[in-house]
Amino acid sequence: MDRRRQGRVAALIPVTVWGVDAHANAFTQTATVRNISSSGAVLQGMPQKLKQGQVLDLQFENERAQFRVVWAGLPNTYEEGEIGLERMDAELSFWNVEFERCQPIAQA
Repeated sequence: MDRRRQGRVAALIPVTVWGVDAHANAFTQTATVRNISSSGAVLQGMPQKLKQGQVLDLQFENERAQFRVVWAGLPNTYEEGEIGLERMDAELSFWNVEFERCQPIAQA
């Protein structure tokens, strides 16, 4: 059963990510959003070790917002290098997408 509160849609969106990794090292990284919902996203291409609850800044086009790490893919798994994020300001429109016009990803 999927625990997400909103449906999600597939995406391939380049973003810039700023934050501090699990070892307290600051980083700036380009990553790709794999899927989005109105309140979160899954990023791929994140080699940093991150912990649940860490706060990251994302920039998409001219918009910038803070997201909280909800999960991080484990090494040597299909999800290695991926992170699940939840937007901290739920009222902020960030992705500039009309979700009701998008085809949702099938629930597993």
